[in-house]
Amino acid sequence: MPILDELENKAMILESLTVGPLETNCILMGDEGTHEAIVIDPGDEAELIHQRLTELGLHVKQIIITHAHIDHVGAALSLKRLTGAPILLNENDIPLLAKMDEQAGLVGLAPPETAPPDGDLADGQCVGLKNYPAQVLLTPGHTPGSICLHFAPLDLLFSGDTLYAGSIGRTDQAGGDYDQIIDSIKSRLFTLPGETRVLTGHGPETTIGEERSSNPLLR
Repeated sequence: MPILDELENKAMILESLTVGPLETNCILMGDEGTHEAIVIDPGDEAELIHQRLTELGLHVKQIIITHAHIDHVGAALSLKRLTGAPILLNENDIPLLAKMDEQAGLVGLAPPETAPPDGDLADGQCVGLKNYPAQVLLTPGHTPGSICLHFAPLDLLFSGDTLYAGSIGRTDQAGGDYDQIIDSIKSRLFTLPGETRVLTGHGPETTIGEERSSNPLLR
């Protein structure tokens, strides 16, 4: 569904598709002028994602993975084969790709085919589109290589499973670290302007200001 309608006058397409049984928010961001796009967290349903990109007339330049859990990376390789776009993932999460069978067993899903990423998402790196660049923020805790994407000119953050509306990402799985995720949120995310809108990996959007003031796990 379309989101952030007030950004339409910037010639930007921004849509969220809820994919897979774990209802992951897969984000499509496109430039109406150049017809280029990025896809964030294609966790499942690659053909559905590709169909929507085709309907919008967009050509994918990057497939960006916020972390290597099955519900965020599961359709990345299939989407790469459909679009030719490279997959970007922080190198600290590469070991999780080798545990896809184990991940699938924990949630009762068939393990998807995966492959090493085509590029790293290093802290401070610039990714995204020419007219809509983002800075990579390394926010370990949910996984060792969890990242968020900050589009500063748009006051927009993609938080993956690091921060939710009223909650945080779980840390009871392999590689999770509660103290680390709390530090990541407070030192990397809560320093952003309060009006920054946060699109999360699951569930509704929120703002940095709202989470700073009312998130019960972060007071």
